[in-house]
Amino acid sequence: MMKVLVVGANGTTGKQVVEKVANSKQHEAYAMIRDEKQADALKKLGANVVLADLEQDVSDALRGMDAVIFAAGSGGHTGDKKTIAVDQNGAKNIIDEAKNQGVKRFVMLSSMGTDAPEQGPEGLQLYLRAKAIADEYLKQSNLQYTIVRPGTLSNDQATGKIDINNDIEDKSQTIPRADVATVLVECLNEEATIGKTFEMLAGETEIEKAIKFTH
Repeated sequence: MMKVLVVGANGTTGKQVVEKVANSKQHEAYAMIRDEKQADALKKLGANVVLADLEQDVSDALRGMDAVIFAAGSGGHTGDKKTIAVDQNGAKNIIDEAKNQGVKRFVMLSSMGTDAPEQGPEGLQLYLRAKAIADEYLKQSNLQYTIVRPGTLSNDQATGKIDINNDIEDKSQTIPRADVATVLVECLNEEATIGKTFEMLAGETEIEKAIKFTH
């Protein structure tokens, strides 16, 4: 039984991650939130609630955790300062404390386009650059990491089927948030994802098979 801290637990994708962790038989869900008003909704999803701000001291939140799923994000539309504070420095803060606390696994929700931020839409370039810096920081951390880079997220029903690759040529497809949440949680169970960075869209391969990297 792994204790899994979900950072960004109150986000649209984060809530689905929390619920999937809580419903799994292998893990115990801990939802990290800043606002106590959000606690009841997350408790109803089956999570233990941890109050912390990823821009501040997060040592108490990470204490005793076995894994982190980082699903926080500014979305790139909240202004330069917030984007850097959350997507770059906030991620670094969590990574540093995960190392200090001896956390075993770290699964990062990143974004397609972080490998070439300057080629992204003008309004998202800062966001993509911040995510890219955080991803690289995680790679250099010596944590057992997985970096998941989905394309455009949708609120469609989960299909349970995805396409993953180091670099997906046709990036026009979308992917349901529910499937992204499933992948983030399943990565904790699949050792083949350790040390991997991959792009992901809706596709034809069952999630459990796709993340085994057997193709």
